[in-house]
Amino acid sequence: MEPNKAIPVVSTFASPFDSCPSPTASIDASSSLRKPLSLWPGMYHSPVTNALWEARSSIFERLLDPAKDDAPPQIEILTKRPSQSRTSILYNFSEDYILREQYRDPWNEVRIGKLLEDLDALAGTIAVKHCSNDDHTTRPLLLVTASVDKMVLKKPLRVDTELKIAGAVTWVGRSSIEIRMEVTQSQPENSNSTDPIALTANFMFVARDSKTGKSAPVNRLSPETEQEKMLFEEGEARDRLWKKIREAKKKAFEKSGGHSLHGEVNRLKTLLAEGRVFCDMPALADRDSILIRDTRLENSLICQPQQRNLHGRIFGGFLMHRAFELAFSTAYAFVGHMPSFLEVDHVDFLRPVDVGDFLRFKSCVLYTQLEDPDQPLINIEVIAHVARPELRTSEVSNTFYFTFTVHPDAPKNGLKIRNVVPATEEEARRVLERMDAENCFDV
Repeated sequence: MEPNKAIPVVSTFASPFDSCPSPTASIDASSSLRKPLSLWPGMYHSPVTNALWEARSSIFERLLDPAKDDAPPQIEILTKRPSQSRTSILYNFSEDYILREQYRDPWNEVRIGKLLEDLDALAGTIAVKHCSNDDHTTRPLLLVTASVDKMVLKKPLRVDTELKIAGAVTWVGRSSIEIRMEVTQSQPENSNSTDPIALTANFMFVARDSKTGKSAPVNRLSPETEQEKMLFEEGEARDRLWKKIREAKKKAFEKSGGHSLHGEVNRLKTLLAEGRVFCDMPALADRDSILIRDTRLENSLICQPQQRNLHGRIFGGFLMHRAFELAFSTAYAFVGHMPSFLEVDHVDFLRPVDVGDFLRFKSCVLYTQLEDPDQPLINIEVIAHVARPELRTSEVSNTFYFTFTVHPDAPKNGLKIRNVVPATEEEARRVLERMDAENCFDV
């Protein structure tokens, strides 16, 4: 496949208008034009995953070969150019009816959750392309999504116009890879904006030896163009910044004896004041406020084999997809009006999720920002827990933070959004830590 040629995405089902089978005709569920590929891991997610598997089948066949488990590790380190990993996918929404239906939300826009899943799938393919070599006698690296930088949606994504996602490796460390992703869509003629970029994100992958699980070196990167050199320098700066932030958090945590907000008693008391009224004197509580606990939603699932990646782990994109849809529902139930997605904050994938894990997503409105009446902000927290009932344990796998607003006409038509207040010190700490993190990320 040519690196700069867009991978065409087609619907995974035949159009209902193409033929009209007999009502008594049986459907052969085993038939497929892509048969053995349709049995590969990850084929059940979206047409994008399907297209990626077919486009890079030679690499993925090697990754799936069980004989490679006993092969020697990949030792030779190559130097590659960003253009060698650059890959794009084109969604032909205007002509492919079924594809459009697979991505359409109830408001005739693109389902953001499915797009997040596709972005992760494409970023994973790009990481594999960068780390691959021509030596078919070595075992391939295990690549996992480590984090995703803040993703900001600049404009709504229409489902009636072609959409493109593209990405390339822009920076590498010893065992880490940063991939910049862009979502573009042409603007209508009456639009004031000519910028086709609707969303950008940086995915960070880390490489592990597929047998030992230890960190493994990845191929080097040699940027060529001025743009590539600039992105490489930005990646280097982000890496230094995150190391600095993590070190500062660690020192603050150790100094405080276990609480990163130790000593900020006044802030906690102020934040808890209204919550105490709700708990102790509910009849006197502010009617324009609501407790965090009264905004909660939750769902759970057992992670199925169809949701796994090449290495048997659950796709990071699948987790983002499910977290987004719960966050959207939480915002919808809270506002009483269709929310508009703005951004998902930096996400760290703390713990891998395996097939068979019992996964619980818990969401709440963590706080609201109502200073701008034209664009009130609703900040949603979604925590993913991996529970093991047999062992009576539950661990946090991921914490997601989504920001929503409402259509500009909604406040003008009398929509009023409540202030959200914590009832416990633990909730107050989460709110303050999130606000401080926002300020830190914006520096």
